[in-house]
Amino acid sequence: MTESPSQGLREPFDETEPSDSVEEAAAPAVAERTTPPAESSVGRRTGDSPSSAEPTADSPDRGGDPDADASDLVTVNSADAPPVKPPQPAAHNRPGPDATASPAKAETPPIDQVPGFSSDQPAHQDGSGPPHEARVAEQDAARVAQQDAQSPLELLAQLTDTPAPPPSLPRSLARRIRIWTPLVALLGIVFLAVQTLRPLPDPALALGETTSSFTVGGGRFSMPWPEKGQAAVRVVGSDTVWTFGKEKPVPTASIAKIMTAYVILREHPLEKDEKGPQIKIDAQTVEDGKAGHESRIEGLEAGRTFSEQDMLKMLMIPSGNNIARLLARWDTGSQDETAFVAKMNDAAKDLGMKNTTYTDPSGLDRNTVSTAVDQLQLAEEVMKFDAFRAIVALPNADIPGVGRINNNNDRLLMAGLSIRGIKTGSNTPAGGTLSWAAYKTVDGEDRLILGTMMDQHATGPDPNGANSLILVQDNSKRVIEAVREALTSATAVNKGQVVGHVDDGLGGRTPVVATGDLRAVGVPGQKLNLTIGDGGGTVPRTAKAGTVVGEVTVGTGAEARTVPVALGADLTEPSFGAKLTRLG
Repeated sequence: MTESPSQGLREPFDETEPSDSVEEAAAPAVAERTTPPAESSVGRRTGDSPSSAEPTADSPDRGGDPDADASDLVTVNSADAPPVKPPQPAAHNRPGPDATASPAKAETPPIDQVPGFSSDQPAHQDGSGPPHEARVAEQDAARVAQQDAQSPLELLAQLTDTPAPPPSLPRSLARRIRIWTPLVALLGIVFLAVQTLRPLPDPALALGETTSSFTVGGGRFSMPWPEKGQAAVRVVGSDTVWTFGKEKPVPTASIAKIMTAYVILREHPLEKDEKGPQIKIDAQTVEDGKAGHESRIEGLEAGRTFSEQDMLKMLMIPSGNNIARLLARWDTGSQDETAFVAKMNDAAKDLGMKNTTYTDPSGLDRNTVSTAVDQLQLAEEVMKFDAFRAIVALPNADIPGVGRINNNNDRLLMAGLSIRGIKTGSNTPAGGTLSWAAYKTVDGEDRLILGTMMDQHATGPDPNGANSLILVQDNSKRVIEAVREALTSATAVNKGQVVGHVDDGLGGRTPVVATGDLRAVGVPGQKLNLTIGDGGGTVPRTAKAGTVVGEVTVGTGAEARTVPVALGADLTEPSFGAKLTRLG
């Protein structure tokens, strides 16, 4: 029979037809459901061959009812069909009408247990229930949804009738290796690029562990310290400061004038023989010159002028207290010394004189206190002024309008010990105080020896500290004699000796050697530190053996001695392996 295009329904089979006709008509329908979705009967255009859509009475696609009447087989009009028919299971996995249950069949649940299936379907036009092919489509769609929810291995197992392989450690490791190997390779390439292209550290010179210091031979030097008080001694250019006594602040007396001169020369510097600006004597200076029981310059006239150089001579040689106060007022332009005293304390702080306090510019006030170590630091700084050194070395001086002034330290200046200053101090609270400077020629160079001794009190009568002044001079003289006698030179580094290396920053070291003998100055048993540096240049990344790359130094400051150092082997850039393995 043919299908009516207007109704979209076919007449049922004639019950009188032979059963083999039904089977022949059902065979194409079974085959059709195994074809891809685009060729199935659901969604077929009206006018397609109806014979290909006729299922058999025994077809499992009729809901598994082999006794269904052939009159129940209908086709669905394209207007009532779903827009797309889901994919059908493979034909070889769908059992025939007479097939017995198989493992593959058992894996497919009954239609009423398939997720997404519902029996609440709209009734057929004749009220007999949902169309047969619509139910088949829903069953297939539910199976497809169930398959989509399965893992790939489970789905493959169902389609091939082969169980999924159980999880295993080798398989998991192989999968992880396949996933991580490309990523690790990429990271390795990036790491190689970064390590080889990043900037190299600057090469630097470093001392060897055995050449970081040198001890002067010849035994051990013993300093003849006083019985009491405190003292400090240093050979300029060495790191050693010998000290004696407890480092506690004590009155300074007139050695406070060293700081007054330092501030004046810092604010108003002079060359060695330069006179400098003129300074006018005021009425206060004249009046202070009449005071008893203190050192002063007498006979001054108000309005008279003196050069800065002459003012410093009257300050340091006879220790004029009234000159100290005048210089303080002149420097600040004020009527008293308060602002200048603040400058003195600021300078002490800048020099690291942590135990020093100034309350007046002359040192007459007992509240002006310091230590031997602090005053030694000040002495080294002030002796850098050429004008100052020239003044304090004078045993006396002639000042126009004043006459000859004599140095209170002439007992030491004339002792034949190359003593060239610096300043004495004495009064009852302070006793005797002294900062001194002496020289000794070593290896053709004058070496400066500095020292300070404080808190020296004579026993018995001591009017205004006069006997204590003699005591501190005698005690200082013994120390000066001992240091000058012991001071010597020795070879700290020999020519050709390996003193250090060039460090390329990545673990590579190239040795450097001294190009000559390095002589050090000190006393027996004194330990001197050595340092190495580029000498103001730049250490190269590559150079031939013998190239001078820096210098090794013994001592500090202007008195330090140096000798060039050169490469003991060719200097090359870090290797590829060193670049690759650096961490910093």
